[in-house]
Amino acid sequence: MSECIQISFAVCRIGIYTCFRALCCKGPPPARPEYDLVCIGLTGSGKTSLLSKLCSESPENVVSTTGADNIRKYWSRYYQGSQGVIFVLDSASSEDDLEAARNELHSALQHPQLCTLPFLILANHQDKPAARSVQEIKKYFELEPLARGKRWILQPCSLDDVDALKDSFFQLINLLEEKDHDAIRM
Repeated sequence: MSECIQISFAVCRIGIYTCFRALCCKGPPPARPEYDLVCIGLTGSGKTSLLSKLCSESPENVVSTTGADNIRKYWSRYYQGSQGVIFVLDSASSEDDLEAARNELHSALQHPQLCTLPFLILANHQDKPAARSVQEIKKYFELEPLARGKRWILQPCSLDDVDALKDSFFQLINLLEEKDHDAIRM
């Protein structure tokens, strides 16, 4: 009931500095750092669809992962070298699936290779009538006590709101950049 995708993700934010540099300066703007992220979540949570939409690909062409039930035990093989975690959950799923997602998130938050990394938790399918709110998910997943002292973001999302999805990734990038600045200061 899961799949794991390791991605290299670089986002270029177009701000006043970039526009000014493009209009007034010669040469390209400075390169943005790239981060290796691991994206995990139960089958049907929408990982591939969200990432496809974020990359401006058509989610209609996405085919669900088959045989994903057997992959979850291999997730940890993808963790090494990751700098951040994207955990996607189906906020409109059944109680059983929500409990399974909760257990997987708890395992990921406590995994030795992930416990110090920033987490972006996406509560997907917010456009469905049965979707649970971010507050309900935060309470049900016991995120406040479990993730105390960790860097994490819980955001609602759906394929219909690409701007909110991009904003979620910008927040994750900010957490990653904060870690980079902390490492430089040491």
